[in-house]
Amino acid sequence: MVANAASSGIRLLFPFLNRTLFLWLLGPAYLGLNGLFGSILGVLMLAELGFGTAVVCSMYKPVADDDRELLCAYLKFYRTIYRCVGAVIFFGGLALLPFLDRLVHGTVPPDIDLHVLYVIHLVNTAASYFLFAYRGVVLGAHHRNDVVTNIRTGVSIAQYIAVFLILLVTRNYYHYVLATVVFTVVQNVLLVTASRRLFPDIEPRGSLSLDVRRKVVSDVKSIFMHKVGSVITSSTDNLVISAFLGLVAVAAYGNYYYVVTSVAGLVAVVYSSMAGGFGNKIYTESKEENFKLFMRMNRLSMVVVLFCSAMMAAMYQPFMAVWVKDDPSLMRHALTPALMVFYFYIMQSRQVLLEFKSAASLWRQDRWKPIVAGAVNLGSNILFVLFLPDAYKLDGVIFSTIIGFSFIQIPWESHVVFSSFFGKAEARAYWRAYFGFAACALVLCVVAWWTAWIIPVDGIPGLALKGAASSATVAVLLFALFRRDVSTLLRNRKSAFAEERRS
Repeated sequence: MVANAASSGIRLLFPFLNRTLFLWLLGPAYLGLNGLFGSILGVLMLAELGFGTAVVCSMYKPVADDDRELLCAYLKFYRTIYRCVGAVIFFGGLALLPFLDRLVHGTVPPDIDLHVLYVIHLVNTAASYFLFAYRGVVLGAHHRNDVVTNIRTGVSIAQYIAVFLILLVTRNYYHYVLATVVFTVVQNVLLVTASRRLFPDIEPRGSLSLDVRRKVVSDVKSIFMHKVGSVITSSTDNLVISAFLGLVAVAAYGNYYYVVTSVAGLVAVVYSSMAGGFGNKIYTESKEENFKLFMRMNRLSMVVVLFCSAMMAAMYQPFMAVWVKDDPSLMRHALTPALMVFYFYIMQSRQVLLEFKSAASLWRQDRWKPIVAGAVNLGSNILFVLFLPDAYKLDGVIFSTIIGFSFIQIPWESHVVFSSFFGKAEARAYWRAYFGFAACALVLCVVAWWTAWIIPVDGIPGLALKGAASSATVAVLLFALFRRDVSTLLRNRKSAFAEERRS
């Protein structure tokens, strides 16, 4: 969590500065190209199928048993798969070259060759699979994601400083993209070096038994369906907007979505540190103890989600007005940030459940869920873009994603966890807490928005005043709602510190 906290700060600050420089120095069309290429390559990365997730979760038990030979066999198997995946992504990406022009509505910047840029982005994506990315599973299975996070944080700082200078000095988009390829290679080299230093006896050798390979392949089939649905949900939004509305609309949507993903990084500090712990406890503790741990972690995560949701409700539009300088092509009406806050809350409210579900390898039971949700999302995307008034087409894209999460994904995946691992009594306790948090979120968002709205100051001074007033109000309300949790946490920390001193 400490490593993720530092990383989330970097992921908030530097990408924001990077996106701002793009808007101010190059323009929204270049930003739209970044979003478009990211969505296309997100579809191509389906070739990974989910082997990474399946292998990491399969390695939890041999790590607990300290079975080094089996870990080495897993690593060799994973290396072979990743090299094949890299080839599929690269050559599959090349096959899409003739169709690129059809994915852009309108014109591209005159100094840009769409095909050359796409190939550079493609090389950057495929490079990790050809190099040493497979070594990351060793660190993940041993609960050392802090090492991976620290490497990515350090490389990200160096990369962003380099691309800032490139944009300021040359204002050349080609140089910017080429720099990302270089840092992708550097990151992979550092990753394999750290993995071999910490676990020198785990190298790709040996072979998995037929039964183990079948188990991994069975898990991969289910995970792949989850990934297909996830890509349909996340990547096709930009593709639909680009095809129907143009690159500037992609940039506008991307700005609002960027805020969601950046703030989500704060919540990820909590839940992304849980997977390894869940994976270990599932094999070493009772279901009752696992449920207590699950609910504690869910409550901790939701307190952060509540604070972030309320602050987004208060600050979204004031921040956007300052960031894009009130550019009418990039600013949206009040419904857009409201839907984005709703989307953020819905998406984050399920993350701890997903972490536990993944650690317990519960993929097969809801393998059709993401396909159904993705199909509903894509179909409603197209319908909303075609039939809603122009001012609300982007809102239709956001709302279609909310529909998929609210009525398909969350009910389905919750049913799987509580029917396959826990029980009905635990399910009732979970849903009582879930709807209680939802009610708190609604109240906090309204209060935070009203607190910011009554401050009649614009610009950067207005942002500071609105942010200070809203955060203070929300913090007081959260403390009033969860003061017992705070007292328990402080008491446990005091007891742990006293025990440590006695030892």
